[in-house]
Amino acid sequence: MRATRLFAINDIRTVDVPVPVPAAGEVLVQVEACGICGTDRHLLHGEFPSKPPLTLGHEFSGIVVGRGAGVSIPEGTRVTCDPNTWCGTCENCLRGRVNLCLNNVATGIHRDGGFAEFCAYPAHKAHPLPADLDPLHGAFCEPLACTIHGVDMGAPKAGERALILGGGVIGMLALQLCVAAGSEVMLLTRSPAKQALGRSLGAAITAATEEEARALWPKGADLVIECAGVTDTVECAPRLTRSGGRVVILGVLPAGQTVRIEPFDLLFREVQLLSSFINPFTQDRAARMIATGAIRIDPVISRILPLEEAAAAIIAPAPPGEIRAIVRP
Repeated sequence: MRATRLFAINDIRTVDVPVPVPAAGEVLVQVEACGICGTDRHLLHGEFPSKPPLTLGHEFSGIVVGRGAGVSIPEGTRVTCDPNTWCGTCENCLRGRVNLCLNNVATGIHRDGGFAEFCAYPAHKAHPLPADLDPLHGAFCEPLACTIHGVDMGAPKAGERALILGGGVIGMLALQLCVAAGSEVMLLTRSPAKQALGRSLGAAITAATEEEARALWPKGADLVIECAGVTDTVECAPRLTRSGGRVVILGVLPAGQTVRIEPFDLLFREVQLLSSFINPFTQDRAARMIATGAIRIDPVISRILPLEEAAAAIIAPAPPGEIRAIVRP
């Protein structure tokens, strides 16, 4: 089969590899769709820890076509992959903080993932999806699950003001979740096309700059969710938060990158600064929301690529205005 594999930092290629054989407790999935995440680019450049050589791709879904011993999921079932496999025995798992597992093995990061024709992974991490679901939609369960966790931490409330920083896929998903919670939502992004999309997804108002956002909401937002993963938006997030408000850092910055934040300002105005990491216990919720159409997916699909173009798409910066590119092996 064909697979897009990371061999070393800045070395990614699509090559022929054997079809994996599912071990006991694993499913073999024929991959239908896999999203290109910003984390894949961080992995390529050595900005996020991984264990190459391996096949990338941690946002994917497909059809079960094989089963290892002890697996009861019927062949032919459409499933989405929760890429994170917790150990269940480390101190963080025992505290219920499974997303901080000291021994987590993530599909597409530590073990072979979904930029391939087939992928084998633990069956208990396969969440069933409706047979009639658009195959492309299943690839959004993982990013939605991560977004749900971050929005849960921020706890948007009806009647509050929520400011979303960044118009990528996480920003558009967070926007929809905050709208569903009854919050008045502003989207801050420099892209006019993404501003228009944000309004179509329920944003009450949009802004292009920090200054414009501050002029629109002079007292700041009750909740600010940073979804862009860049230093500028992380630094401005507390400044755009009202006294007693909350900031959630949901975007992923490269390891080692630093930002400037004034601790006295956080203290004096009692602004809570929170951070959110991956998807503890939220993958099934995401799968249900995708299955019921509670979250609009089609508007955030920018382009669909064959597997042979995956490596080039990961190497290149995302084109202006792109929200999510999907690979169809």
